[in-house]
Amino acid sequence: MGLCAASLIYATSCKKSSFDEMYRDPSKVTEITVERQFTGMIYSFRQLTVPDYGNLFVTLRPTIFRYLHITGWINEQNQLLPGAAAVEDRWTRYYEGLAQYRELETLYNNSIDVEKEEKKIFYLAAKILFYDQTEQTVDLYGDIPWSKAGMLSTNKSDYQSSYPAYDKAEDIYAAMLDDLKAISSELNTISLSESIEEKFTTQDLVNNGDVELWKKYCNSLRLRMLMRVSESSAFATRVPQELAEIINNSSTFPLILTNDDNAQIEIFNLDDNNINTKGIRDAFEASGWYANLGSKVMIDHMVENGDPRLPFIFEPGEKANGQFKGLDQSLTSSAQSDLARGGTISIINRSTISRNQYFPGILFSATETNLLLAEYYEKNGNAGLAKTSFENGVKESVELYRMIRSKSNDNTVPAPAAPTQTQVNAYLANLDWNGSSNKIHLIATQKWIHFNIIQTVQAWSEIRRFDYPQFNFVVQNSDVQKTVPMKFNLPPSESVYNSANYEAVKAQDNVNTKLFWDVR
Repeated sequence: MGLCAASLIYATSCKKSSFDEMYRDPSKVTEITVERQFTGMIYSFRQLTVPDYGNLFVTLRPTIFRYLHITGWINEQNQLLPGAAAVEDRWTRYYEGLAQYRELETLYNNSIDVEKEEKKIFYLAAKILFYDQTEQTVDLYGDIPWSKAGMLSTNKSDYQSSYPAYDKAEDIYAAMLDDLKAISSELNTISLSESIEEKFTTQDLVNNGDVELWKKYCNSLRLRMLMRVSESSAFATRVPQELAEIINNSSTFPLILTNDDNAQIEIFNLDDNNINTKGIRDAFEASGWYANLGSKVMIDHMVENGDPRLPFIFEPGEKANGQFKGLDQSLTSSAQSDLARGGTISIINRSTISRNQYFPGILFSATETNLLLAEYYEKNGNAGLAKTSFENGVKESVELYRMIRSKSNDNTVPAPAAPTQTQVNAYLANLDWNGSSNKIHLIATQKWIHFNIIQTVQAWSEIRRFDYPQFNFVVQNSDVQKTVPMKFNLPPSESVYNSANYEAVKAQDNVNTKLFWDVR
């Protein structure tokens, strides 16, 4: 139902009241155009790109936050089994955005050749964002309906011909990698007229019309996806060549290397603005849920190594005398509840995160690129560049969390002093890159800390790929799921409303089925 009806339900979301007030162009939306549909697609994907109550509380809180000990929680029965609400909510949100993309695709393809050439930048940029969200969805569910999904409008509302078949996860990856490579080449030669440049700047909520930043986003996404599948036999022949091509030709294939180049959606207006982060507070601070408790594993690691990000991400409990302490997941639930009420457990920093109404939606950060490069160089025997990229990744992460705090309009918790170079250098010394016997584990740990709540799906994907860090859980004999899932199961709606196509993947609809790239 979510796949089939989405096109009709959400095809006109860019016409919603107050939606047009969000943009620099104050004119009312009176017709669907490629450029406005581009913004409509970004708007639809806002629920997965900007911190949002549904994604944080319904999907991530009872699943990935637990699986990775990103937050602490009160142990309960079947706590490792993804709930139907969490799975369904994430699925529906993706397909709402997919339906918007299909509308843009149809509109663009039906345009006359002159208009298609003129407005190509909107189509190319839309595909980059769409592929980013698709990759995350594949990494969560495995095989999904994709190439034939969201076609209800194209099929003139014929429901019977619009129930989509499933595509294999590796086929989706291959198709996206092929197209991203082509898009990268097109962006290097594209030329915008003055009129289109003005429209692109107005309608682009990600990179504000900067084509160079879209190049960097495109190539960084390629880098991520190639590294993600680098140990899969299906991609063995293409990965080394394409990675080398990107990494050794920075002028042709520029990457996101500093926070100034981050692909992200800024919150620029709190009044009558449908793209906002006002729901973060309820996601973490809802009464009685203890959803903002700090994780002992994460806090202990940050304290022991003098991590400068610690006071930006967490705050001490009211009765902790300034000490950072996370919730121990090895305790009984009654003991945990006592601690949660006692005021000694650290919580998610309210002014940086849960009450920060200007918290940006981060799609791709410089830290992610640098840590991917560190892994590449380390595996290819370039020790010097591996260390440099690793340290650059850490430095950019420290600065990003400081920048996020600086945007906040809340001062419940006074802003920590900006980390000094001496503090950052001391932290790097404590991590001891040169003395480490497993530098990939150092990289994996930094991804875990950095991605945190800002790119949580990427954190889970990379930890499944590395099998590190590893975490312990309390399980009960009655628990249906006693280990961390390898992926989400498909939402119940699929077996009901897309039953014929679901039968083809039913055997793989198991949370213990590994993704094709998860070969360890």
